[in-house]
Amino acid sequence: MIMSTPRTLAPLDPSAAEPFYRQIYDRVRGAIASGVLKPGDRIPSARALAVELGLARGTVETAYSLLSAEGYIEARGQAGTVVTPGLTPRTPVPGPIPRSGSDIPATGFRPESILPFQMGLPALDAFPRKIWARLGARCVRALQPSGMAHPPVYGTPMLRAEIAAYLQVSRGINCSPSQIFVTSGYRQTLELIGHALLEAGDRVWVEDPGFPPTRELLGHMDIATVSVPVDREGLVVTRGIDLALRARAAVVTPAHQSPLGVSLSLPRRLELLDWAAEQNAWIIEDDYDGEYRYVSRPLPALKSLDRDGRVLYAGTFSKVLFPAIRLAYLVVPEAQVERFEQIVQAFAGGSPELTQAIVTAFIREGHFARHIQRMRKLYAERRDATATGLTSVLGDHMRIDSQPGGMHLVLRLKDGRSDRALVARMLEAGLYGEALTDWTTEREAPSALLLNFTNVDSRATAEKLGKRILELM
Repeated sequence: MIMSTPRTLAPLDPSAAEPFYRQIYDRVRGAIASGVLKPGDRIPSARALAVELGLARGTVETAYSLLSAEGYIEARGQAGTVVTPGLTPRTPVPGPIPRSGSDIPATGFRPESILPFQMGLPALDAFPRKIWARLGARCVRALQPSGMAHPPVYGTPMLRAEIAAYLQVSRGINCSPSQIFVTSGYRQTLELIGHALLEAGDRVWVEDPGFPPTRELLGHMDIATVSVPVDREGLVVTRGIDLALRARAAVVTPAHQSPLGVSLSLPRRLELLDWAAEQNAWIIEDDYDGEYRYVSRPLPALKSLDRDGRVLYAGTFSKVLFPAIRLAYLVVPEAQVERFEQIVQAFAGGSPELTQAIVTAFIREGHFARHIQRMRKLYAERRDATATGLTSVLGDHMRIDSQPGGMHLVLRLKDGRSDRALVARMLEAGLYGEALTDWTTEREAPSALLLNFTNVDSRATAEKLGKRILELM
């Protein structure tokens, strides 16, 4: 790491009683003690720091001499000056030192760590990193000045075309590249829809239980959410009509209801489409993992049944590739393309063009389709292994729902146990889980654990993890 002085060091104070060399000494030592600068990190040369601070080089060299004499830093000739490797800071840091991200939960809905059963993660161990690296290197070598300017705010034309072709074949969606807008994820997708089609004070159906960030994001836009119950056939459309006939939109997960995993039945799909057409309302189809169905072929998207231009289809690369890619996409009705172009120009900055180029090559050369096929087979095996392993250990305390697809299991707790309390204990023990009651607005919702299985490699691993959960109950 090359230290950036304005971010790492507090500004020097000309009016302070301490001379500048002493202030530099104190600030560098403080950065080392607090962990901002770590053993082996490179710091600026005396010449570079003097220029940046507008001081004489000798002032900085005096500070560095003191730090070197006390063992904080060491000079390595042309390799520069670094914090002494293996250094244990001798100066205590005032106040508590924040723990690492692996020790505490992140402030967002999903943590940045990788924990057993962590929701929202695909099988990271099975991702074809070598192929990805080769494509990435090729795209970097081919990078031209035009690709280093601002990226197209709608998404690169080549990626939009590849997505359109993929959706036509795999999801039954007939759309043109101009209807596709590349976003940085589901949250930005929903935000763009809100700006384009909804207004403050509007009411929107959301599934209950349902994905918590949906309610949160709509709430920040002053849009009221109407919780509509879900049963074995998915969203209960008639109940939504009773609760809010004139709602402006409905957010649904038809392929695998999030989080229960049930599929929206054909009669319900038709009811929902009829309601949207009659009320001039919008349907937001969140197809977050529709590719992963294990009992039969993946179901066609709800968008493929849309004849009135009322469905907006939201897809993502987070579940089929990896979340850090931060790429998703939205398919809008043809009549709304111009409106979304205006909104995207105002609110979106565009996704990195280099990342889009790699994804384009990954799809175009057939790696994407092959990866999904491999993951579908692997996930079916891991789902069975995880369910079998957990049942053998926790069968007396939990029941696993039967689901046609998806990437997680729903474990129903028996004996009135609190899912929230168990999830908290699991996190403290280095295990991940989500409580079904955190996904629902019902006061007396049934307790259940939501556990991802995609990174559980065997039944033996599942049994081992199940025993750890049993100890926490």
